[in-house]
Order: sequence, then C-alpha cells, then structure tokens
Amino acid sequence: MSTVVNIERLGVSFATDAGAVKAVDDVSLKVERGEVLAIVGESGSGKTVTAKTILGLLPDTATASGAVILSNKAGTAESDVVSLSKKQLRAVRGTDVAMVFQEPSSALNPVYTVGWQIIEGLRAHSSISAKDARAKAIEILGRVGIPDPEHRVDHYPHQFSGGQKQRIVIAMALVLDPGLIVADEPTTALDVTVQAEILDLLRRCRDEFGMGIVLITHNMGVVADLADRVAVMYQGKVVEEADAKTLFASPQAEYTKALLAAVPYVGTGTASAIERAAKRPADWVEQTPVVEASGLEIVYPGRFGKPGFQAVGGVDFVIRPGEVLGLVGESGSGKTTIGRAIAGLTKVTGGSLRVLGHEMNGVREREFRPLRSRIGFVFQDPASSFNPLLTIAECVAEPLVIHGRASNPAAARKRVDELLEAVQLPKAYGDRYPHELSGGQRQRASLARALALEPELLIADEPTSALDVSVQARVLELFAELQREFGFASLFISHDLAVVDILADRIAVLYRGSLVEEGTGAEVLGAPRDPYTQRLLASLPVPDPVAQAERREELRRLREAV
Repeated sequence: MSTVVNIERLGVSFATDAGAVKAVDDVSLKVERGEVLAIVGESGSGKTVTAKTILGLLPDTATASGAVILSNKAGTAESDVVSLSKKQLRAVRGTDVAMVFQEPSSALNPVYTVGWQIIEGLRAHSSISAKDARAKAIEILGRVGIPDPEHRVDHYPHQFSGGQKQRIVIAMALVLDPGLIVADEPTTALDVTVQAEILDLLRRCRDEFGMGIVLITHNMGVVADLADRVAVMYQGKVVEEADAKTLFASPQAEYTKALLAAVPYVGTGTASAIERAAKRPADWVEQTPVVEASGLEIVYPGRFGKPGFQAVGGVDFVIRPGEVLGLVGESGSGKTTIGRAIAGLTKVTGGSLRVLGHEMNGVREREFRPLRSRIGFVFQDPASSFNPLLTIAECVAEPLVIHGRASNPAAARKRVDELLEAVQLPKAYGDRYPHELSGGQRQRASLARALALEPELLIADEPTSALDVSVQARVLELFAELQREFGFASLFISHDLAVVDILADRIAVLYRGSLVEEGTGAEVLGAPRDPYTQRLLASLPVPDPVAQAERREELRRLREAV
C-alpha cells in the first residue's frame, strides 16, 4: 500500500482581533491507498480545518505550518499542499484530492443542471470533448446509484432528494478519479436509511476506485461502520489514534472514553420509561388527551392543474398530559407536517385533530391565536429560527412580549435570566448574539424560548440532529430534566431511534404518511413487527465495528426480502 497523503506536524492558526487562535496544533496523520481514516471529535476540535488544509481551502486569515504531502493516484509525483501556489492548487484539486462537502444543497449551484456541474470539473482539468464529457457524467451518475441517469443528468439540484444530492456531490468528487476523497460530515442531515446507502456507496468507492478516504464525522456509529483507522481530535490535537476495532474495544484517552459513553443506544430508555409510567396517577389514561388525531389527513394542493400531494393519510394517535410521544420515520414520511399541523402552521384537510380541546380541521386563525401561548416549538435549526439582529435575551423574551406577559424585552429580563439558568446557560449569555453561541448553546436557548410561556405542549422537531454526540447527550439530558420539572406533554420528532428511545414514553413510526407501528420503546424497538421498522432499526449504525458488520449483513437481507 502506498501513502496517499502524509500530514507532518501540521499547525494552523487564525488571525482575529483578539490575537492568533490556534485551531490545529502539531497534528501528524497519514492515509494509505484503499484505506478509510476517520477523524472524530466535537465541534471546534480542528477536524474540518485539518481536512480543508489537505485541499488548500483555508481562508486568507489562516497561517499553516508543517507539511501536507499529497501523492497523485499513480504514485509518481508528490507535492506539499502547504507551500503550493493558487495555480498549482487548482491543478491538484479534483485530480489528486477531491472533497465531499457537508451540506450538498449549498455545494450545488441551483441555477445549473447537475450534469453541467459534473462536466465543468472534467473540462477544467482535461481537453475532453463536450460529447465525451456528457457520456462520462451519465456514467458516473449511474455508478453512484442515480436512477435513469440519461434523463436525470439534465435535472436541477432542487429536483433531487437530500440523499440523491449527496450522491451527486460524491459523483462530482469521483469523476476525475482522484487518489483521495475528503468527506466532511457526509451523512449528518440524512435519515438512517439514506445514511446506510451513502455509507455503502463510500465503501464501494474505496473498493472499486481504490482510493483513500478521510472521513470527518461526529457520529461514532458511522465510524464503526466505515473506518479502518480512527484519529480522535480534541482542542486542535490528536489525543488518540488506533485501528477501529481496537479503539472501540479499549479506548485509552479519557476524552475518547467520554465520547463513546455519550453515544445513545437503542434499549437504554426502557428503564426510565417504566419509572415514569409508575409515577403517574391511576386515572391518567382517562384524562383528556392534549392531542388526539383520528383519521388525520393533510393534502398539499397541486398547482397548474396537477393533483394534490397527500403528505399524511388516515393517522390516529393521542398524546396525554405529561407524556412524550416520539415520532420517527425518514424524510417525506409526514413527521414535520404533523408537528406543524398541531401548532396550527399547516392546514388539516381531512379527519380530526384536536389540540388542547380545539378541533384543527377548519379552525380559523382568530380562534386558534389564544391557544398559541399554550404550545411551545423547538425548531431543528436554531441558527435560522433566531433573529440575528436580536440578542439571545431579546429572542427568548419575544413570546412574552407578543402574548402581553411583558411590555418590552427589558421588562422580561428577570424571567429570561431564570429561563437561561433553567437550560444551564449563564444569564450573561443573554447579552450575546446568536452567532456568538455554539450549536449546542443555541439549541438550549431555543428550548428556553419554547418554555418561556410555560406551555402545556412542546413540539420538538429534530432538535439534536446537527449536534455532536457529547453536546447531544447534554441537550437530551436537559430536555428530560425540564420535562420532569415542568410536566409538559411533548411530540418529539426525530429520525434517530436511539434518541427517541431515551426520551419517549411511546413511539409511533411513520412511513409515507401512514402510521405503521406504535407502542412503547420495548415493543417497537425491542420486537418490531412491521418490515419498515425492522429496516429502520437495522439501518441505525452502532458504535461497535464487529456488531455493526453483523447489522449491515442483516440490513442487506431485509432489503433483498422487500
């Protein structure tokens, strides 16, 4: 095996108004041909900066030291990326090393077809004809699993699903046949079923194309599924490096042990769910539900003479006072649509949906407005749900001001400080702006805002999907603690079964707008009856390379049985 990239004593610092900030400190790593090296660690550990240095993608404010020796795929030439000029960097990007970015929607240009964007890379690095470049683009789309590539090569990014867009970004990286691919969080925002398909594709890239892969991720299940070796980074340094089986079986560094301990497992929530059930009053089942759906249907109207799209069809469920219902399923299954309908943000078109005693089918905004103060909503991405021009204190105070509980943000400051401390944020953080907080801190502030009016019902839509495992563990712990303290009922929407298992009293599984299974965590996750739930469970990677290899084989059998 020949070395594709050899990082020697790399240091990267960024110039700021407060002085230089060291992001990467004396990092040495190497990747062999046909090997997957996973670099893991929480946000701010320096893993993405290390990866971007391999491609020379650091901003002008960065200063790099050390060496990043990159070989071409044939192994006939080497270059030190740190010392290359911009013109020389353009020559090695794409041909020697390519990158798969974290968010495919922002990596793809919305005004050009996907075929044009693949061809652009080919023609920039070779004198290939337009006809041959198009044939190559169609071939590579087919190889990454895009159906009907001859036709879809002329489609635009918005015409593809999230998983398909990630496949297209991988196709763009593969088309010039580089020796190394850098994949930065390639599965973060994907459902577990789509994630399993993307991991299979990356595994094929390694085996069929014979390339090395640097995988940047915070998902330890993904690492166990794909990686040959693992490097753990913390505060800019590599604290541990070992082959995957050794690292998961006997981690040495305390930080690695803490990282693995923070990973949620299916089955860990059963004991706490039984404990919560035992504390409920005897007449709890007879109490009026907070939410009750019967034959719920939601159809989005068609446009330009096209028929409407049924997002939810014939769904029945209840949420009782103080209960957490976990709603799981892949993208497009109708989870968020149901959450938005309960909050009065999406129109109910059929069946019945009663929220806090009010029928939502045919409800008018004037009638529903008084109920809004009794419902809290935690959004998936707190960064986009906060006004960037307001401080955190002003954002958290907004519901109090809108519903007349305070005359202005200053008058609500005492209550805001109490809420921030309840979600374990120092009250001084109230004077900061959203961009000055980390992802986990913003999500806590989002929880504080949702609880400002002491709601009876809290809707949490994928509140931990973009968080590191260590931060996710703290947010989930906090959510459970707040739910015990305030006693609100909750609809917890997620595609991560292990996360839902920790919090939920009951779990409902959605598939293409229909409820296919419902029950306690022990029933749904311990002994799933529906084939879709079985596939969903088998798709969830576990942080154990040996067990994950068995699960991968089980998932393959389930797919073949469909």
